[in-house]
Amino acid sequence: MKLKRLDHFGIEVRDLARAAGFYSSVLGLKVVARLGAEQILMKCGEQNLALFQVARPELTKSEREQIIANPLGKGHHAFLVSPEDFSTAAERLREAGVEVSKLIDWGDHDCIYFLDPDGNLLEVVSYR
Repeated sequence: MKLKRLDHFGIEVRDLARAAGFYSSVLGLKVVARLGAEQILMKCGEQNLALFQVARPELTKSEREQIIANPLGKGHHAFLVSPEDFSTAAERLREAGVEVSKLIDWGDHDCIYFLDPDGNLLEVVSYR
């Protein structure tokens, strides 16, 4: 089997409308389709993001802070941006009220981590 590319990835959320609003207003994704009452498909570059509404516990403030303070080694989804867009990514997220990790310099790329409203760990990465 020869895989061509990642087609989509799914994220579980408690409030579908709130999550779709976050991913569209903060990250710039576009709604492609509403699939029933509990799923929204959003466009992310050439890939898609599927939001699934599920019952799940909310993270406490302390849990959210711990994840942001030490995001490495945890399951997450990474969004690639240009070096020019990366320079303002953390500022844009903070202006939207999102707590952002410290910048991590891996030598050939930089990244920052943050949580969506449902506590899903996300990354913005840029390669030099």
